[in-house]
This record gives sequence, C-alpha cells and structure tokens, in this order.
Amino acid sequence: MTLSIITGVLSAFFLFASSIKIFGWQDTIFRVQLEMFESYRLNRTIMRLVGIFELFGAVSIWFSDAFWGPLGALALMATSVGAIGCHLIFDTWKQGVPAMITLTLSSSVLWATKQPLPTIAWQAT
Repeated sequence: MTLSIITGVLSAFFLFASSIKIFGWQDTIFRVQLEMFESYRLNRTIMRLVGIFELFGAVSIWFSDAFWGPLGALALMATSVGAIGCHLIFDTWKQGVPAMITLTLSSSVLWATKQPLPTIAWQAT
C-alpha cells in the first residue's frame, strides 16, 4: 500500500516535470526551468533528454515485478542526484530539497523492488 502511494507520487511528479521539459506546454514553468538549465551551462537539448529520462522512470516504476521497475527507480534516482549536484554547485542547497525528497522516495522504491535485478542478472549468465 505504501509502495503504491510513493510510486504514484513519484510518477505524477515526474510525468508533470518531464512533460514540461519535453514539450514546454506550461510556459511559465518551462521558462524558469530553461533559465536554470542555461545557468548550469546546459542547453535545451539536454533539458529535453533529462525530460525523456524522467518520463522513462515515471512510467517504468509501475512495473515493479519486472526488470523495468528497478531500472525506472534508478533513472529517477539519477535525475535526482544530477539535480542535487547542479543545485549544490550553482545554487543553494535549499533549492535542492525537492530533488533530495525525490531521491529518498525513488531509493525506497528501488529498495522495495530490488528483487528482480539479481534474478535477471543471474538468468543472463
């Protein structure tokens, strides 16, 4: 039950965030995010790639019984770590708090769904 709630919150957050990064449909948020990316010396293409990575994670974390679930959690963890790093280098740690929360939540999803990873790796060898 708790895992479903965490997965739902993460998925909703990253679906929203990724859709803005990919399509730029919400002009106000898009402009703020693009300005942040540019202040980190990253361009629109990188922003779109981050959005695609987030979209992959937001969708795949729902497949917790398969290889895709843990892989999606890892994708969300990677984007969260990247965001934390950029905020620590270019901003203040306070701006990284949302990424710290998503890192914690995606880590808990990975921990709860870690079972398929060793199974798949064992079968591959």
